Amino acid sequence: MENEEILKKSQKEISVEGTEDFPLVEVPESERKGFWSISVVLLGFTFFTATMWAGGNLGVSFKFWPDLILLITLGNFLLGAYVAVLGYIAYKTGLSTVLLGRYSFGDWGSKWPDFVLGFTQIGWYAWGTATIAILLTKLLNLPQGWNIPLMIVFGFAFSWTAYVGYRGLEWLSRFSVPLMTILIVWSMTIATKDAGGLAGILGIEPTKNMTIAGAITIIFGTFVSGGTQSTNWTRFSKTAFSAIFGSLIAFFIGNGLMIFAGAYGGLVYQEPDIVNVLVKQGLIFWGIVMLFLNIWTTQDNTIYNFSVAGCNFFRTEKRRYFTVGGAAIGTILAILGMYNWLIPWLVLLGTFIPPIGGVIMADFFYKHKMRYPKITKIKFQKFNWAGILGYVAGALIAKYSPGVPPLNGIIGAFVFYVIFDLLFKLFRINNDHVVEGEE
Repeated sequence: MENEEILKKSQKEISVEGTEDFPLVEVPESERKGFWSISVVLLGFTFFTATMWAGGNLGVSFKFWPDLILLITLGNFLLGAYVAVLGYIAYKTGLSTVLLGRYSFGDWGSKWPDFVLGFTQIGWYAWGTATIAILLTKLLNLPQGWNIPLMIVFGFAFSWTAYVGYRGLEWLSRFSVPLMTILIVWSMTIATKDAGGLAGILGIEPTKNMTIAGAITIIFGTFVSGGTQSTNWTRFSKTAFSAIFGSLIAFFIGNGLMIFAGAYGGLVYQEPDIVNVLVKQGLIFWGIVMLFLNIWTTQDNTIYNFSVAGCNFFRTEKRRYFTVGGAAIGTILAILGMYNWLIPWLVLLGTFIPPIGGVIMADFFYKHKMRYPKITKIKFQKFNWAGILGYVAGALIAKYSPGVPPLNGIIGAFVFYVIFDLLFKLFRINNDHVVEGEE
């Protein structure tokens, strides 16, 4: 009788946590998803209009061949590899990035990545909300006074599928990803014709200048914040294959396609703004429909990320409350002018977000040898100083070293985590977690 009561209680707890998508515990095996489910959710996330804007800025700065093609390939390969490694960690542990942060940064120390990752996702949500409102007023020739009311409507409407959870994200992505693919191919076909075919494309000279390092930083920065939090979905993976190759399909191929499409339009029309490109191409109606769905699939993932970070920060399972609250904050930022901050925002993300992933990788692969004890069995130290100092070193390296800041930050954080951990061991400074029953 007692065992039956325990079983019922356990099933009830899993049911409650399941409706909130397990924000504070490992995803159980019974809730794991297959390759296509993981891939379509991640693709829905990376199919984002902001990525096309970033690509547009590359298109006006580099020749199509070989410069633009090589930059897009290299930048997205680096991003895809980074996300795939984090995806594997999420599959092995069943944990999100912010929960992995408790191991890597400590119980209190993990509140810093919670804040940074949550803040950046709210920034993206605000940008997407502002974008769809401005897009509609431009394409429909509405008065400028419509911008703010539309931002308020979309700011809350986009959060609905995130409120539902993983199932809502998957349903929307299955519908919108094929439509966005059609729009991209359609737009590029028109652009090729307008340029006079491939020969015309190859003959276009760039009108602006950008460094190679700056270009890769923008490519990497478009989704390094989201990629660092892609564990929110890869933790649902049934297999390592689903986590790794689902991540590569979304962040190498999917994100690469979005960058390429934006760069292609920017190159042909020497216009980095994708909305203006669609207007020139006459794709007003279908552009509105497909871009609306495109932005929505990223908006719901973005606000979902914020809600998961909020749950860890405040140690609560009420993910849905943070979904609605985050939507309100994002709407306010949209009204305050987030639309105009995209490129500085990408540079900021590319500098300060990647070291978080570097610390998590070092903690998982080096310190714990790919075997984390269950999160419910651990009494965490308040601060994992090797992780915190490794992050600071990585962020400083990303900010001040030459080359590609995001890549430098990841490698720097990983290396300095190992260095500081070895120093703590050398001087016999305890920097380990306490496992319950083994004190």
